Amino acid sequence: MRLEPQGAIFDCAADQPLLLAGLAAGLALPWSCRNGTCRTCLSHLIEGRIEHSIPWPGLSAEEKAEGCILPCVACPRSDVTLQRA
Repeated sequence: MRLEPQGAIFDCAADQPLLLAGLAAGLALPWSCRNGTCRTCLSHLIEGRIEHSIPWPGLSAEEKAEGCILPCVACPRSDVTLQRA
């Protein structure tokens, strides 16, 4: 996984939320609920594929179409590049 604009690169298992992988790598990432409702961790998926672990996280249809994700409930399905919203 890569996080922009810092350029931080770290590993994330396929069954691990992106947020938890970043925190485990020592990054100071914003978060609050860790269940997809507070939107504190809102990010843009620049590259790659993810799968949210809940059917409809706290995102509007428009946000999803724009590439917004919630890393607290998103697991990677490929190499991923994110940018904080």
